[in-house]
This record gives sequence, C-alpha cells and structure tokens, in this order.
Amino acid sequence: MTEPSRTAFHIATLGGLGRLTSMPGTVGSVAAFLPVLLFPPLLRLLPLVILAGTWAAHRCARDMGRDDPGEIVIDEVAGLWTALILTPQAMALPALFLFRVVDILKPFPVNAAERLPGGVGIMADDLVGGLMTAGLLLALRWLYLQGGLAAFFGG
Repeated sequence: MTEPSRTAFHIATLGGLGRLTSMPGTVGSVAAFLPVLLFPPLLRLLPLVILAGTWAAHRCARDMGRDDPGEIVIDEVAGLWTALILTPQAMALPALFLFRVVDILKPFPVNAAERLPGGVGIMADDLVGGLMTAGLLLALRWLYLQGGLAAFFGG
C-alpha cells in the first residue's frame, strides 16, 4: 500500500478494527458508541468523520477492488453518530440497537443511498440509516411518552 492508501485504510477500517471479526458493522458501531457515551462532545467531530470517511472509504474500496468492502466501518461511525447527535442522550442505547437493525435490513431509502457511487455510497446508506434511526426514535418518544397517541384518540 502506498502511504495515502495506508492512511485511507486506517481511517476507513478504524485502524484495522473492521478486519478483526466476521461482524465488522456491529464492531464498528460499538467502537463508535463507547467513546461518545463517555465523552459526548466527540459528536462535534461528525462533519470531519463524514468528510474524511468519504475520502478514505472511496480510496480504500478502490484499492481493494470492491464496491463496499465489509472491513470499511467508518460509515458505521458516521451513521451512528448522526442518530446520536439528533436524539437525547437517554436514547443512546436504543439508537445503537435500532441503527444496527436498520443497517442490516437496509429498508428504503437506505438501500437507495447505498447505490450511490464510491465513497459517497458507502457513507450515504449509513448516514440515511442514522437519520431514519433518529426519526423513528423521536416519533416513538412523541407517540408514547409525550402524548402523541392521546392526540389521535382524543385523550
């Protein structure tokens, strides 16, 4: 690997973490979750993660000769952090679990975003998954904890 390729590989795989298991998406998500659970201001780095991750994912996938290698887990960081930055901290654990479900099932529009080319597609499906996760959790909170159901049933 050339030096830029090595840099891209380390960013895209979180220092090789994506290669350590047969479940790289789950491992990448947990690796993204734990630091922000302990130090939430890390979420401020989301724009940098998105920009650097898109570049690194594109370069790494190109160097590997594959469209979306499973070893690339920087997209899980970006997607989960998107969900976490949009939801209250008390919803962090449900966000992690729901994000994994959305990332595995890839419902529309997540699957449509995945078809975008290169690093953009690698990152976009998880970013859309993070937005979907946040939207679902906030809707559930409104329905069940903030009286949303009462609005429908006149309560």
